[in-house]
Amino acid sequence: MIADELGVRIEDIQILQGDSAVVAHGTLTYASRSAALAGGVATLAARLLKDRVIRAASHLLEASVEDIDARRGGSLPGTDRSLTFREPAKAVYSEIGRLPRGAREELEVTKIYDPYFGTTTSATHIVALEIDRETGKVRLDRYVVAEDCGRVINPMIVDGQIHGAVAQGIGAALYEEVIYDDAGQLLTASLADYLVPSATEVPAMTTVHLEAESPSTVGGFRGMGEGGTIGAPAAIANALADALAPLGIEIFELPMTPARLFGLINQARP
Repeated sequence: MIADELGVRIEDIQILQGDSAVVAHGTLTYASRSAALAGGVATLAARLLKDRVIRAASHLLEASVEDIDARRGGSLPGTDRSLTFREPAKAVYSEIGRLPRGAREELEVTKIYDPYFGTTTSATHIVALEIDRETGKVRLDRYVVAEDCGRVINPMIVDGQIHGAVAQGIGAALYEEVIYDDAGQLLTASLADYLVPSATEVPAMTTVHLEAESPSTVGGFRGMGEGGTIGAPAAIANALADALAPLGIEIFELPMTPARLFGLINQARP
């Protein structure tokens, strides 16, 4: 995103994060905020820096700011005259007299960005599943997610977030549960007892991206995480309820483990 705004190569950008000697303050990645907040503030900072670089380049190229093609890093359309970002920076910091007096702007910017409205994703989940009457095992046959996280920055990453979030939702719906005995002893303290879905329990998924750009964020981005996790348990619970409706069984709690399903099916049998 920064490279696109500045008109440079991705490999020209270096990101420093998590170092308190570099960044005065930072918060965690949570609540579907990273793309909207980091993306928005990076875009605003890149635009401000680009404006300063272009103003410096205008003196070096002897051209007006409006005539410089900022998308190509600083070039004059229709001519062979162009500059890299390195040249204005060298003129600003190392070459006395290259720029007019009063035209030397520091090429370092700081921006704060706080979108007022929430940035989470809208999504719809549809799942088709089967229940084995004899064991209570659930097989997920097909899973479709239609989501709108605004403008998609990287489709591969968005698909990965959806797949991981749905896997987490499958665990919440069918497997994962913290259980204590009457004495308060934790009985699910390891992955031998606390079940999580593996690759064989997570189905192939179809994802549909709507990309209605958010009017309340810079760049039109919204977060993606909640759009994957929140819909999955409800969709699976509704599908279970639909499958068990002929037996008069309703779903009132999650996770609906094989043991719980087995007990409900046996109780409903004549």
